[in-house]
Amino acid sequence: MPTVILVRHGRSTANADGVLAGWSPGVALDDTGREQATALAARLGPLPLAAVVSSPLQRCQETVRPLLDTRPELPLHTDDRIGECHYGDWTGRKLSELADEPLWATVQRHPSAAVFPGVEGESLRAMQARAVDAVRDWNARIEQEHGPDALYVVCSHGDIIKSLAADALGMHLDLFQRISTDPCSVTVIRYTPHRPFLLRLGDTGDLTPLTPPPPSGTGATAAGTGGDAARSDDAVVGGSTGAS
Repeated sequence: MPTVILVRHGRSTANADGVLAGWSPGVALDDTGREQATALAARLGPLPLAAVVSSPLQRCQETVRPLLDTRPELPLHTDDRIGECHYGDWTGRKLSELADEPLWATVQRHPSAAVFPGVEGESLRAMQARAVDAVRDWNARIEQEHGPDALYVVCSHGDIIKSLAADALGMHLDLFQRISTDPCSVTVIRYTPHRPFLLRLGDTGDLTPLTPPPPSGTGATAAGTGGDAARSDDAVVGGSTGAS
């Protein structure tokens, strides 16, 4: 099955101001975020990407724009299911203020029980479920259109990506706050019929080892997406042999 490259959007004006943006309209990348997005396009440039899927929110759309400008052949798809968590009445409030709310401790220590207040508030369980469903659906579509070794990008948000990484690791949602993803960092999951493999987590370095290997029979080793284990459902005992 395909490998999904999860990109957290670059730093936004809300990130810089310490505000929980949620689905607030008009939240753009700041100057640092735009620089991060330009660097991301260069990092992803060598990879044979099949498609880009993005949250509908402006900060994600702006993050993938430099990549799409340099790779006009890449289709852009927008999927609400990988949009930010619906934080309800918390939306637009300062994080420093929210830390005093009773719900804050639940979000930190027992997130599977957290439901954000207000008519539009969402539970973190529901957020994770829709994100996992979205990625599974896109895996099937990308594989059908581009083959099982395809790479594609999903640009989303911190809590979404953390919840997807937790799912890939078989972690309970209550542990997902142990995961950290910085703005414009890359988290990579290779899915197989039986289990996923987490290849990168919050990565900000070189991504060329993710390049799929040549077709079998060419004599090349299958190390492009994580060594020998990347071409089967089995993990290499002792650890991956790395890229060739």
